[in-house]
Amino acid sequence: MYTMNKFSTISLALLVSTFSLSALSAEMMSKNEFKKVHNQYTEIGNISTSGETDSATAKDDLSKKADQLGGDIYILSSGNTNNKIHGTAKVYKKK
Repeated sequence: MYTMNKFSTISLALLVSTFSLSALSAEMMSKNEFKKVHNQYTEIGNISTSGETDSATAKDDLSKKADQLGGDIYILSSGNTNNKIHGTAKVYKKK
C-alpha cells in the first residue's frame, strides 16, 4: 500500500511539473491581439525556423526558440510554405 501511494505521489508530481513547464512556454500572439497590449511588452529579439514539414512543428520550434531568449510571446512576421515551412517572428517579454 505504501509503495502505491508513493508511486501515485511521484506520478502526480511529474504530471503537474509537465503542465507547469508548458504553461511557461512562449505563446504565439496575432498582430491584432498584440496591438491591444503592445505597451505591456518589450521586444527582445528575432527568431526563425525553416525546413519544417508541418505548421505544428514550426510553431513548436518558434516557441522553443522564444523560450530560449526569455520571451513570453512571439509575433509571426513572415512565413512561406513552398514544400517546407519557413517562418520568422519577433519575440517580446512582458515589462
